[in-house]
Amino acid sequence: MTKILLTRHGHVEGITPERFRGRQPLALTDQGRAEAAALARRITGAWKPDRIYTSPMERCVKTGEAIACACKLAAGEACEELNDIDYGAWQFKTFEDAKADDAALFAAWFETPHLVRFPNGEALQDLAARAADALRYVLAQHADDTVVLVGHDSVNRALLLQLLDLPLSSYWRIAQSPCCLNEIDLEDGKVCIRRINETRHLEEASM
Repeated sequence: MTKILLTRHGHVEGITPERFRGRQPLALTDQGRAEAAALARRITGAWKPDRIYTSPMERCVKTGEAIACACKLAAGEACEELNDIDYGAWQFKTFEDAKADDAALFAAWFETPHLVRFPNGEALQDLAARAADALRYVLAQHADDTVVLVGHDSVNRALLLQLLDLPLSSYWRIAQSPCCLNEIDLEDGKVCIRRINETRHLEEASM
């Protein structure tokens, strides 16, 4: 059995007030580093991961490093397939500016996200295909291991939707908080999701 511990990076600039962060290079804030440390303690207290894979974005790499240090593992391996969605021309725009740029497309993103392609960027279908490739690779390489994946809000949603056999139109039905924890067991083609968006370990980080 492969156990996937799927998490999101810690807090960064652009979460509140919200921006289209995507491929924008963003460092973890002080809050984000505290969240990563709390997540690392949660993981090492309950599991013994064998490997860590992260998005190549710094915020994910640093979150992975905190987990690796706590678990006494080698640094995580960057996986391009776990990279955040490419927002193209909307990269790091505020929601207010994006709405002013194209009100119809902005509304469609929240009403029919599966039908949207960002200007000069990706569609959810592109993201879902990449995320599935990452999962296939992990399953092929780690048939009996516990593996940590450090991704992004959008990447994690796309993966969870596929594992739950839900359409991409359900994108907004799943929450993924910074440094949340999702636990998924996969064996012989069977999927068991044991937890989604668990954040109780972050209470100490917010004190």
